[in-house]
Amino acid sequence: MGPSTWHPPVELSSLERTIITLIKRAKLFVFLRHHRHELFDDAFQGELATLYAPSLRGQPPIPPAQLALATIVQADTGVSDDEVIEATLMDRRWQLVLDCLDTEQAPFSKGTLVAFRKRLIEAQMDRRLIERTIELASQSQGFGARALRAALDSSPLWGAGRVEDTYNLVGHALKKVMRVVADQQERDLVEVAKEAGAELVCESSLKAALDRDWDQQIEKDEALTLVLNVLQAVETWVQTLQQEDAQMAQPSLSVAQQIQAQDVEVDEKGKASLIKGVAKDRRISVEDSEMRHGRKSRSVRVDGYKRHVLHDLDTCLIRAVGITPANAPEASVTEVISEDLAQQAASLKELHIDRAYLSSHLVRERGDELEVFCKAWPVRNGKRFHKQAFMLNWERQTIQCPAKQEMPFVPGGVVHFPKETCAECPLKAQCTTSSKGRSVSIHPDEALLIELRELQQTSQGRAKLRERVAVEHTLAHIGQWQGRRARYRGLRKNLLDLRRCAVVHNLHVLARSQLFQADLQDAA
Repeated sequence: MGPSTWHPPVELSSLERTIITLIKRAKLFVFLRHHRHELFDDAFQGELATLYAPSLRGQPPIPPAQLALATIVQADTGVSDDEVIEATLMDRRWQLVLDCLDTEQAPFSKGTLVAFRKRLIEAQMDRRLIERTIELASQSQGFGARALRAALDSSPLWGAGRVEDTYNLVGHALKKVMRVVADQQERDLVEVAKEAGAELVCESSLKAALDRDWDQQIEKDEALTLVLNVLQAVETWVQTLQQEDAQMAQPSLSVAQQIQAQDVEVDEKGKASLIKGVAKDRRISVEDSEMRHGRKSRSVRVDGYKRHVLHDLDTCLIRAVGITPANAPEASVTEVISEDLAQQAASLKELHIDRAYLSSHLVRERGDELEVFCKAWPVRNGKRFHKQAFMLNWERQTIQCPAKQEMPFVPGGVVHFPKETCAECPLKAQCTTSSKGRSVSIHPDEALLIELRELQQTSQGRAKLRERVAVEHTLAHIGQWQGRRARYRGLRKNLLDLRRCAVVHNLHVLARSQLFQADLQDAA
């Protein structure tokens, strides 16, 4: 038995008209009531039905279109799963959209809603929700099909997991080992910790239990040794457990071992100390394994993720989104963005980006049909000749200095002019002070950078670069719905959250459009 197709009424009842007149600010509820049958047409509901395997037993599943609609409204209002269930019983705006006015029983349970989100993730159907808003928009002349002029940018998203230092990370992971085994054996945590020799990490505060002067390096090293001794004791103890208990404990124990490997070094005398600096892919949270330290700028550090949005400059719709760990280069997200655009059969005509995306495959592998707009890296060389004083011949791949000396170059390489030639050059004082001669670095996409610098010299070019501001406004709107801190742990769940926030943004854009505003006025 599969899920049924949801066919709520299209025409407004007298009670619904009364409710709509009372809604002054939350206009998305009104828009969804008028257009839910278009957003979730029979064809799309058929796609959603594939999330459920046919079964001859049990009750038929809740219509997935109704659950998807609740998921979208949840993103718009920012409420918890428990509050969703409450809203279906107590908020007439929710009841208006979900077709359950004056119900005495919630149309679905919290478990059903959570399970539906899991199905969306497994089937990549959350991406289809964005595509449905694009398809709905394309039905009007104001949002017709065209080659995209798009802007891509990112904003920080702090992770939901707790960020801890090495001492607390190891202690937290070991305490989870104790907790898992205690629950499995139905024993008291303190009793299990005493048996394992891990009483230290099961205190309410590990730092308080260690009781050290943390300004003294010797005492910090002593504290680290104590924590590592507990780790070693727990490793030995886990080996004595029954197989089932050991398997339950192993994931948390592996986390502690991972943190030791990334943060601790042992010298020739066997003394342990913290590694100076930060490991390349350092784990920073026990509960969320995918959070990372990163930077949005020199002054803004991010502990978590970065969210990326591709904004259609002509329609203001979001066409694709992505989530990356905070330490990943911005350019790494473009592969996923390209996959999403391919699903929409969309092609890029213009791409407006900041310099962080210049190394992306969208730029490096672009065709002649794609124009890239971005501020170029500034060229600085003090009072001496800067790079722009050197002439590049792209046909011959030669570079000519201001004194007319030529050298071959390779994109992505460095050109070294002979020191003998530079020593005898009358322009040396204006060019370099190095005894080895002048060197010039050639960017892998130097030709593009030259074009971008020339563009910045004209008022028309600067106006073109300012168009990218629109995506920053869109990111601000996304931040209002998704929040500054992630709702979930892990990349994939937060990608779902970002995608449904993109759906909310697109629906607001449609609701503000003149065509749909006219529809709403006619219906009222």
